Amino acid sequence: DEFISSPPRKTVRFGGTLTDILLKYEKGETTDFELLKHQLSDPDIKDAQIINWLHEFRASVVYLTKELDQLVSILLRLPWLRRSREVVEEYLGFLGNLVSAQTVHLRPCLRMIVSQFVPSRITIREDDVDISDSDDDDENLSENFNTCHRALQTVARYVPSTPQFLMPILVENFPFINKSERTLECYVHNLLRVTVYLPTLRLQILELIIEKLLKLDVSAPQQDIEDAEEAANNSDSEEKSTEEGLFDMEEDEERKGNKVVSSSSERMAHPLAERLDILMTILFSYIKDVCHVDGKLDINRTKDLYRDLVSVFDKLILPTHASCHVQYFMFYICSFKLGLAEAFLDHLWKKLHDPNNPSVIRQTAGSYIGSFLARAKFIPVVTVKACLDLLVNWMHKYIDNQDTGANAYCDVALHGPFYSTCQAVFYTLIFRHKQLLDGNLRKGLSYLQSLNFERIVMCQLNPLKICIPSVVNLFAAITRKYQLVFCYTIIERNNRQFIPVVRSGTGGDLVQTCTNPLDSFFPFDPYLLKRSKKTIDPFYQFWEELSAEDLENLKKPIKKGASEDEDDDFLKGETPQNDSVVGIAPHSYESNTRSPASSIGSPADCYVPYPQ
Repeated sequence: DEFISSPPRKTVRFGGTLTDILLKYEKGETTDFELLKHQLSDPDIKDAQIINWLHEFRASVVYLTKELDQLVSILLRLPWLRRSREVVEEYLGFLGNLVSAQTVHLRPCLRMIVSQFVPSRITIREDDVDISDSDDDDENLSENFNTCHRALQTVARYVPSTPQFLMPILVENFPFINKSERTLECYVHNLLRVTVYLPTLRLQILELIIEKLLKLDVSAPQQDIEDAEEAANNSDSEEKSTEEGLFDMEEDEERKGNKVVSSSSERMAHPLAERLDILMTILFSYIKDVCHVDGKLDINRTKDLYRDLVSVFDKLILPTHASCHVQYFMFYICSFKLGLAEAFLDHLWKKLHDPNNPSVIRQTAGSYIGSFLARAKFIPVVTVKACLDLLVNWMHKYIDNQDTGANAYCDVALHGPFYSTCQAVFYTLIFRHKQLLDGNLRKGLSYLQSLNFERIVMCQLNPLKICIPSVVNLFAAITRKYQLVFCYTIIERNNRQFIPVVRSGTGGDLVQTCTNPLDSFFPFDPYLLKRSKKTIDPFYQFWEELSAEDLENLKKPIKKGASEDEDDDFLKGETPQNDSVVGIAPHSYESNTRSPASSIGSPADCYVPYPQ
């Protein structure tokens, strides 16, 4: 009865089937065809009409050749996502039929789906001006994204070559880094979802995302982020002091004000750092989700992702000078299993000692080894010792080959990788010497003496002249305390030999001494992004600010023949803990100047007075 009483399916209002209209168009009769396009372009088109049209188009895809791409583009602009479930299902069926029968329309279909990876644009009217912005408050956003991924999977199922056509579209649709945080967040999240069901694209998608993150990272230097945070904190404290002087504020305004403060406490003051923070949080979550199944680490999945990330690291991160945060994706995945950390160190070591690599890449690899050994809590002392053995043996062999030849003089251009390795070893010793000596002092000292630092420091290549002063000063203090080598004579001689660099400026001639001839940096300096640092902090070794007592202890050498059970506060002191210890970060490019006190967790440009 219901079937009999229901009205017949409506085809087109002006009569005739879709096939008739398309055949007429082929013969040159365009009236009905134009009317059809007009109806499909109607912004007030109803769900039932869309379903009827799509049903007919599914049966007529054979006619939708390249000549009808204008009609197909109108169909691809239909507002199908924010419609009833019936419309969505019918549209997905239509897409499958279209790409399987007419692969010429594959690219437009993929473009249409990818364009939905960000919130739709809406026009907001402010002060009689129309402003286009992303619709961040769309409650159906998550559901819409799910549907888009279903559409992409449908297309990929019918056309196996989808990935190679999809990748250029993903690249060209990537939002500009100045777009809203929400737009970037949605797009990156959706790109990473694509890697789940199109695994052949994972490496290329990770490359694309990390390339964009690097642009954000180098556009927001550490100093700029710290300055922005300091300025924001100062303005907040000024606002609070002003509010305390007001007595007639309404309660609801106060409540609203408090809410803003609490919700914005995690926001970065620097706008690009804020975007980077959100995107790094997504990347860390993705790495964790891929590597873990039901909360347990899946070794095979982790190894596969590690290989992809190392490939991206080599291609993009290693050649980029002084990025601050993006490289931490390697730090994070290595924290899952010691084997990964050791594989990463081995990978860097091969880069460092291979003479076929460019000098700048070898030097950067050295910086990464030193920073990683010093900062990664999850690397045990036994691995640190193995790496020190490897590095120091290489340094001694390098000295054997170079120290008596024609190039046996201090020159960064000639011996850059050697100096970078020296700095990595010195930096590691500064952070790890307590652990290396912990438990059995005699055995620890014997190990450090076996490294023969004296030969390295005294050689003609003069590494103390090239390494960053903050590292040299702390290394000199520690090695003097344990009577490993006395560096101060060489440091004083180097200081006397420093040639001032004179340059003319608007304020007159400036005399500068170059304190970082290696132009080196510490890749795992403290992480500043507030949200994503919560992922890194549990695995991160912060620097413990030296107390006056520690500085005094550094001046006093230990007695000859000191036994392991003798008390020594500095020696027996705990390994630096991840407490909220405030230190001064040695900025790699300005290591002679002290950075803002807001930097936490790096050795200061500590100056330990020379013994008289």
